[in-house]
Amino acid sequence: MTRIISIITEKIQMKAELNNSKTADLLWEILPVADSVSTWGEEIYFSIPLKTGPEDAVSMVEVGDVAYWPEGSCFCIFFGQTPVSTAGEIRPASPVNLVGRLRGDPRAWGDVCDGEEITLEKA
Repeated sequence: MTRIISIITEKIQMKAELNNSKTADLLWEILPVADSVSTWGEEIYFSIPLKTGPEDAVSMVEVGDVAYWPEGSCFCIFFGQTPVSTAGEIRPASPVNLVGRLRGDPRAWGDVCDGEEITLEKA
């Protein structure tokens, strides 16, 4: 079953396709959620009411990945390098559980600023 979510701010609305992980299943069950955005380099993250541990957690991601950050209980959108990245790689602050991929141009998220409201919902 394909599960699509909408990620919505005042400036951007984009869909993402969830993978078949347990973490993605848990995320799907708590939707909709809303919070305010924090940015860290070319990453957006925000708190979600989900508490789960690492699941095949990775320390490098790709542009367009969406993930759950167990250490901070946050949803993350990766659209470029973070402050701890080096050339040719994108590194989160600590390992994340990949939950899906964006459908659309990930670079559009560069227009979103700290403090903007963001909503995740089932599409």
